[in-house]
Amino acid sequence: MSTPTLDFEPGDVPLPQGHFIGGSFVPGGETHIDVRRPSDGVPLGYVPDACADTVDRAVSDALSAWKASGWGTRPPRERARVLARWADLIDAHAVSLAQLETVSSTRPVAEAYASDVPFTADAIRFFAELADKLGGDLAATRQDSLGFISSEPYGVVGAITPWNFPLSMCSWKCGPALAAGNAVVLKPSEMTPFSTLRLAELAIEAGMPPGVFNVVNGRGATTGAALTRHPDIAKVSFTGSTRTGVAIMTEAAQHGVKPVTLELGGKSPQLVFEHVTNLEHTAHCIARGFTSNGGQACVAGSRLIVHKRVAGPLLDALQRLLAPIAPGPVWRSSTRYSPLISRMQAERVESLIAASVADGAEVIYGGGFFEGTGDGYFHRPTLLANVTGRTPAVREEVFGPVLTVQTFEDEDEGIALAAHPTYGLAAGVHTSDIGQALRAMRRIAAGTVWINRYGRSGDLIIPTGGFRQSGIGKDLGREALLASMRHKSVLIDFEAL
Repeated sequence: MSTPTLDFEPGDVPLPQGHFIGGSFVPGGETHIDVRRPSDGVPLGYVPDACADTVDRAVSDALSAWKASGWGTRPPRERARVLARWADLIDAHAVSLAQLETVSSTRPVAEAYASDVPFTADAIRFFAELADKLGGDLAATRQDSLGFISSEPYGVVGAITPWNFPLSMCSWKCGPALAAGNAVVLKPSEMTPFSTLRLAELAIEAGMPPGVFNVVNGRGATTGAALTRHPDIAKVSFTGSTRTGVAIMTEAAQHGVKPVTLELGGKSPQLVFEHVTNLEHTAHCIARGFTSNGGQACVAGSRLIVHKRVAGPLLDALQRLLAPIAPGPVWRSSTRYSPLISRMQAERVESLIAASVADGAEVIYGGGFFEGTGDGYFHRPTLLANVTGRTPAVREEVFGPVLTVQTFEDEDEGIALAAHPTYGLAAGVHTSDIGQALRAMRRIAAGTVWINRYGRSGDLIIPTGGFRQSGIGKDLGREALLASMRHKSVLIDFEAL
């Protein structure tokens, strides 16, 4: 099958407007938030900033729809069939969804079409297929009784997704929650809401009861806070920064003591031992790990920790791979490199590089912005050497295409450098010595460890989530579905029957 024409003009894409509540679009009469195109800084449109009353309307509608439709008590296979039809519709509208994903975001349209859209459909199918596989367990009790654990949906789940992968993140939150029988009220990022709104519209077309999946737009401090605090939100699932995750956890504790799933920031190491047989492959992994989506991924492999014996050849190979990288508007199918999401983020990346240089770091490759991109925010891939554990770009999540470089001489030193005082989201280990790889895996405190690769695969059975300030709980895998249900212990005595 040939690839369809993906190039488009951003001004020609019809944008969903307002909120999506009760199965239809609802105009927002609140304060408006301007949305700009990261590729050129041009204003694209606006989204409403939902006030507490609008959030209350969305949550109340979701709760009423959940009860009236019996979504939570339907046979799991019925829910699975709706989710499967939803996934099929996502595939059928792949081109338009890729364009909506791209128009206000950092995602190049070719990548959105080839990766983000099919991943979204596959994730929803995955949870549809799990819907009747997990639901409780029989407990070992004394002979004259029966003990079991009954699983049931929470009710209405509040979901808050980030701007960097809008479609994929929606599937992470909605797939398990809806498969488990919950209703969902989702707040996408105010910078990238349009593809999520279209997903909600397709869910209704697939047969989901109106109101079971609602979308409200707005800022985190207003709409997100109102959603987290709402007394009828039984659980919150969030992906984003550690600072915001801490605020959500606090709000959830103070307004109802509700469970949270938090996938937060990271400062992930790529640990390269001397026993690497294919330096070119390793260089490809490292380059993708810190430049994919312009480095704007929570799992970005932004700290290279490399054995002194192979550091020189590896850095040479890495710079050869980085040299051809060129910017371009994300709505052109030839573009492979992402801009930074906003001027604020661009300024933050530059300030962290400047602070690191002031602390003694050296820019050995890249630095600054590409020329000739107008008001686009395309930052050059940047390598920083002569760094230590106190260097700002080592301590803090940059969320840009910046890689710090540290060297070591023995295994213990390398693993010690891989540790981070704050984060524990992901790590990459590169070595042909399987014993060394497994020792490193055991000793590195990270929720995900990739060996001789860097980045997620299509194996949705593998959960993702971090340790320490990188979050709590898991997305994807069986764990995400189980986390979308509450578990009730039941004990029946036979004597009274």
